Amino acid sequence: MRFVLATRNAHKLRELEPLLAPHTLVPLTDSVELPPEDGSTFAENALGKARAAADATGLPAIADDSGIEASALDGAPGIYSARYAGEDATDDENLAKLLREVPPDGDTRVAYVCALALVETDGSECVVEGRCSGRLTHETRGDGGFGYDPAVIPDDLDDGRTMAELSPAEKDAISHRGRAALALAAQLAQREKTE
Repeated sequence: MRFVLATRNAHKLRELEPLLAPHTLVPLTDSVELPPEDGSTFAENALGKARAAADATGLPAIADDSGIEASALDGAPGIYSARYAGEDATDDENLAKLLREVPPDGDTRVAYVCALALVETDGSECVVEGRCSGRLTHETRGDGGFGYDPAVIPDDLDDGRTMAELSPAEKDAISHRGRAALALAAQLAQREKTE
């Protein structure tokens, strides 16, 4: 099946394509305007983007909203992760702000969260969520992944590597986006069996 992916983030497209195979993800065209991420949850933001993309393209649409929650900051930056250091902040600026605000000798627990929303052409909707817990390191390492990955050591591994040091396959197996995509793929497979 073909789905339009309601994002202009090339990293997300690359991560989700293999996870949702054999389904095909179509990039969002520049003519489609996505709504502002003004929801109060990852799920609300993902649904808003998926609805807009489905309406504009006539295709079923998948959208993601994701971020990182720091225990020391009561869950911040959360839904503001992509613009934590400002509306046009870079990944490096967002990461630097998080590392300034979470002391290395304090509570460094974090969790990545991803909500994936699917909106069908008949208006039916579903949302799945994936989580990946870990801890922050103030010694950033690795050049894989993006965003906060160089500073997050996942709980699922005990070798001290950051998310940015993992191979794509290793990351997909434990990441928030990987877990959400696998949950969505399972729902799509179940639906196909009943059709």
